[in-house]
Amino acid sequence: MISETQIILRILVGAALGAVVGFERERHDQPAGLRTHMILVIGATLAMVLSVNLGYLFARPGTPADPARLAAQVISGIGFLGAGAILRYGFSVKGLTTATSLWTMAIVGMAVGAGYYLIGVVTTGLMIVVLALLNIIENRWVRTSVSRFITIEASYKKGVVKNVRHIVEEAADSVGSFNIQKSVKDKRIRIQVLARIQRDQKLEELIDTLSDINGVRTLRVE
Repeated sequence: MISETQIILRILVGAALGAVVGFERERHDQPAGLRTHMILVIGATLAMVLSVNLGYLFARPGTPADPARLAAQVISGIGFLGAGAILRYGFSVKGLTTATSLWTMAIVGMAVGAGYYLIGVVTTGLMIVVLALLNIIENRWVRTSVSRFITIEASYKKGVVKNVRHIVEEAADSVGSFNIQKSVKDKRIRIQVLARIQRDQKLEELIDTLSDINGVRTLRVE
């Protein structure tokens, strides 16, 4: 049996570990941040402690206890919370990393609840390295370009579509889609482009160049 003092200690350790990862997610303006991670790990820790203690309480001769039964539901049940952290912005999806951090921190809480303090601390430290340090490496050397959804509304004039296409293709690493909607009655045109563009000054230069096209009324970049 785990004593009440040990239960409280494990819950506090779990909350602290959840706060570390939650703070990192909060800094990156993710939908699941400090409070969400802390509450999640507290709940997972308590579920694991109860699972262990209930196994002792209801064990009978010839009927071995199963301390993993209650904890197993945490692993499968955390999916709904992770799904809520995944959001779609245009053609891009945000929150997958936060969803996986929630799932992993639930297991960290279970490890702490089972008494594996060192394992929980090391796992949390490794997650911070992956979330913070590798994010810097990705942005600097791996993910040098990002997908941008560009919407241009302009007065229709001959050559405007060709001009926009040429400017975007010159500035982008690749163009995923190029859609055109034309209103014959109002003589207006909407051009939607999905393109991968470098993170440096190319995006600002592209916006300035597109804005200078004669007839452009609105320009939106997502």
